[in-house]
Amino acid sequence: MPTVKETFSLMESRFRPDKATGTSATIQYEIGGDGGGTWNAVIKDGKCKVSEGAAASPSLTLQMSGQDWLDMLSGKASGQMLFMSGKLKLKGDMGLAMKLPSLFQTS
Repeated sequence: MPTVKETFSLMESRFRPDKATGTSATIQYEIGGDGGGTWNAVIKDGKCKVSEGAAASPSLTLQMSGQDWLDMLSGKASGQMLFMSGKLKLKGDMGLAMKLPSLFQTS
């Protein structure tokens, strides 16, 4: 099982430019608990650049625990389930939040 940090280091290689046509956004991930931290992904011109740290003005911010993040990526939990149960908090562009799963390959 990868760590939270490892999942962010793999994120650029899992990006699907074919699904991001016309998407220009900055997504901030605020992951709490053990191994947590803040990362941001800038999607622009069919590319994705992931950096550690906060973004100046994110289009969308996701807040969740490290374990919930790992469970979501591994398929043990769905983003919708985590959101409905209050374990995933979203701020910003909800349309982008709905599109997010299609922008990255899983496993």
